[in-house]
Amino acid sequence: MSELPEAVVDEAERLTRLARTVTDEDEREAYRKRRRELLAEHGFQVRVRKTDDTLVCHPDEWLADGKIRPERIEDTDRAVERSLSGAGDPDDWEQVAAHNDAVVEAVAAHGTIHGANARAFADFMSNHYARPVESATETERREFRTEYFVRNAWPTDEQRAAVEESLSLAMAEADAIDDSNG
Repeated sequence: MSELPEAVVDEAERLTRLARTVTDEDEREAYRKRRRELLAEHGFQVRVRKTDDTLVCHPDEWLADGKIRPERIEDTDRAVERSLSGAGDPDDWEQVAAHNDAVVEAVAAHGTIHGANARAFADFMSNHYARPVESATETERREFRTEYFVRNAWPTDEQRAAVEESLSLAMAEADAIDDSNG
């Protein structure tokens, strides 16, 4: 069993997802740096396995010259893996939907158009991925903009013009909600 606390793994996953959603490289690196520091406090390192888009947190001692050395691995259960793609846990749907609804409410304070766009995005993330809006990858955001939004939200011209800003507001408001809760 891993000695890495579940809350640390959750935060590492959240930071990884946030790093994927931002467009500013400095902000992306800040999330990655915080993730490295958090895991280092527990003697762990992190990598994203690209073959199956999985976050892997593993003990420092498994590495030599920056590479995992199989001969250093005594107990594979010490590592923790989290999928970064696909749906979240459907059992958490009500909690995810409530969180996403709170994000929509916060975004709506920025105007009706942004609120409507945030509502469509929250519905997309809740119903299609069972995950919080801030966990959306760039691929999922693109899927929302190019497929879901145009087919299911029946957006006005104003909504189409504002969708990028609306998504940015949703990410900022979700961060503010997370900060106030934790």
